[in-house]
Amino acid sequence: MSSPSFTSSIHVFCLALLFQIAMGVDPLFHFCSNSENFTAKGSYGKNLNKLIGDLYFKTPQTGFGLDSVGQYHDRTYGLSLCRGDVSSKDCKACIGEAGSEIQKSCPDNKRAIIWYDNCLLKYANSDFFGKIDDQNRFYMLNSRNVSDPYSFNLKTRELLSQLSKEAYGNRKMYAAGESKLANSEKLYGLVQCTRDLSSGDCKKCLDDAISELPSCCDGKEGGRVVGGSCYIRYEIYPFVKV
Repeated sequence: MSSPSFTSSIHVFCLALLFQIAMGVDPLFHFCSNSENFTAKGSYGKNLNKLIGDLYFKTPQTGFGLDSVGQYHDRTYGLSLCRGDVSSKDCKACIGEAGSEIQKSCPDNKRAIIWYDNCLLKYANSDFFGKIDDQNRFYMLNSRNVSDPYSFNLKTRELLSQLSKEAYGNRKMYAAGESKLANSEKLYGLVQCTRDLSSGDCKKCLDDAISELPSCCDGKEGGRVVGGSCYIRYEIYPFVKV
């Protein structure tokens, strides 16, 4: 999949999906920077290789990794996050695949980010830790429409808003849950932030993502707003491991 530039403007990409990508084997999406490149054999390339290796070993322990390698203009900063319900084994496999794939997809780029169903990995040549990433965002949605969009949209917003309150108040900055719909059906939701954010910034990131639902997924059976600092998802089928 080709990648737009990694710039100061918000990136939005919409995908219509009927089924979830199985086990997160394939990337959901990625962005590469176009403005700043490096030589693989130079100091930045060596630091980046070490950074990706360090995140591969660190992240599965808690589901989150944060690190920087190098000094001055050759320093690289990296972050990795696994979905809150993913096992350590699956987390390690996803981060390993993400590290390999992002170097293939963005081989000379000093900044890049890649998302899988089970994880994300991000690196840059400047310190982005603790800052909301409102530059890199895309949508995914189910192409099927619900029969009562107004009521369904209210239920979706209500569930995700409740989960948001739970997420920014706990250590993992993650929450998943469900609510009842008509005819004994259920709605399932998930929200998560990267753990470098403060609780206040996690709330803001999630609230902003929820506010984009009308633009993204109005009246659709499922949808996601995926960003570099947080993401939300809802479906009418269970998709979280319990």
